[in-house]
Amino acid sequence: MQIQDLPYPDPGVPDARSGPRFLWWLFRNQLGGQLKSLAWGLLHFASVAALPFCVGVAVQAVVDRSGTGLALAGGLLALACVGNAVGDTFLHRTAITNWITAAARVQQLLARKAAHLGSALTRRVAAGEVVAVSTGDVEKIGWFVEALSRFTAALVTIVLVCAGLLVYQPALGVVVAVGLPALALAVLPLLPRATRRADTQREKAGRATELASDTVAGLRVLRGIGGEELFLDRYRSASQEVRHAAVRSARMWSLISAIQVLLPGLLLIAVVWYGVRLAHEGRITVGELVTVYSSVMVLTYPLRHFEEIAMAYSFSRPSAKRAAGVLSLQRPTDTAGSRAADVPSGDLYDPETGLLAPAGRLTAVVCGDPDTAGLLAERLGGHPSQGGASVLLGGVPLDELPLESARTAVLVQDKDPVLLSGTLRDLLDVPASGAVRPDQALAAAQCDDVLAALVQGSLDATDPMDARITERGRSLSGGQRQRLALARSLITDPETLVLDEPTSAVDSHTEARIAQGVRELREGRTTVVFTSSPLLLDRADRVVFLHDGEAVAVGAHRELVRTEPRYRAVVTRETDDETAPNGSVALNDVLHELEEIEEKA
Repeated sequence: MQIQDLPYPDPGVPDARSGPRFLWWLFRNQLGGQLKSLAWGLLHFASVAALPFCVGVAVQAVVDRSGTGLALAGGLLALACVGNAVGDTFLHRTAITNWITAAARVQQLLARKAAHLGSALTRRVAAGEVVAVSTGDVEKIGWFVEALSRFTAALVTIVLVCAGLLVYQPALGVVVAVGLPALALAVLPLLPRATRRADTQREKAGRATELASDTVAGLRVLRGIGGEELFLDRYRSASQEVRHAAVRSARMWSLISAIQVLLPGLLLIAVVWYGVRLAHEGRITVGELVTVYSSVMVLTYPLRHFEEIAMAYSFSRPSAKRAAGVLSLQRPTDTAGSRAADVPSGDLYDPETGLLAPAGRLTAVVCGDPDTAGLLAERLGGHPSQGGASVLLGGVPLDELPLESARTAVLVQDKDPVLLSGTLRDLLDVPASGAVRPDQALAAAQCDDVLAALVQGSLDATDPMDARITERGRSLSGGQRQRLALARSLITDPETLVLDEPTSAVDSHTEARIAQGVRELREGRTTVVFTSSPLLLDRADRVVFLHDGEAVAVGAHRELVRTEPRYRAVVTRETDDETAPNGSVALNDVLHELEEIEEKA
């Protein structure tokens, strides 16, 4: 896989049982790139390691006054330099390719998992943690995957050089063969502590990222209550904790780096001291001494890769663990389904609550608990994040259908829908039946003032469809975001549409027009609206009242207001003290308010 071929047609099924297993799975799936990197790494390190031998041959040729030997040394030196240049160039190319492709594979896996889990993901993992995994963690994972082949090439080179020195000059070769493994293993006792400090740093950085993400998401609310300074102080404190943890981690890695510099220096001193004695006794030549000394000096370069692989693993292991934790999440139902990929139609029925939404009609659902309403709305779409009995559409269990078929059959709009950044045209470019035009959906959702606001806020857009929407629509009010999201849902024109509090941030007069527009546009289609707004309830064909998770009353809105005190308490926001003595007064007030709004609308 080359960078230009990304994204992967299929990133594969990861081994997410643990962080190390996930890293090993990534390595195996990039075996071709790893072998290329290893081959170029061997050429590069072997060429570097051959330079001392060439220098030794040249020095000995000068001592012996041999022109032939000097010419041979020059030829070997030129060949080693060419091998070094070519090997280093392609090693860097293949290593970066391995890094980027590994990171891209992990990002594709995370994106696929996010699409697979849907809203269940952020219920089980914090949004800030997901962002941290898909940005900083994938880079650390890619770093370890690409560093592994370079480390292997360095290790093979060191072994071959030690073996060659034992054959070339046994007396000094023994010193080098014993000293180099000692240098490589000297830092092992420090790695657990360095790893723990790196884990602590990453944990604190993740909490700071999560805090920043949550603060930005709720910035409008924070400004409304004057809480910016409070959260700024919290983030400042979290940032300082990250800084202190990073300094402590850097100190340990600095100590490891210092040892990697000190010990090779001591080995060089030992080789020179012992080599001079051997040369003085006539047991080795000057050229051999120069060769061995230069080999030890040059080998400090591949030795650096021992430190790098230790650092890369220390940073990537917790990152891989977090990535594996996200990738191991599963939905409670099989998204592949056990039925054919057909799209059923008919009545929508939830056996757990007894909720029935007849086909082709507008059904309003009143539930006193917003959380319960949200879970029920999710369950009506099939394949919910929590287990339970499957919702039936036309008698067909939605959980037994493939996820794509279930989503085509029933579209659920969350209470807090997300608007992605881009133009309004991009926002409304969604899979649709083609029966509802964008202008019809925008009109039904009462988006005239939203379109005007988008054009006014754009510098170069005269057509509202070309106006840009900022990230998550933060430049718009809550009501404007709701109406655009509603228009997007109406354009898709699904057979069954489930709306969770679609007008909670809209004023009453606009809400009345929206209720009428949705009713007219969805004529003949099944629509379920979770709401406690009398304006929407009064436009519904039937209203279902849920109490303690069960459908306890069904009928028209005005009928339920008169006959069901619990329903009236939810719709009119009455307290227990107000319900009994003032029930008739509250009822008359509600009906009178409905009549006034209908006349104005």
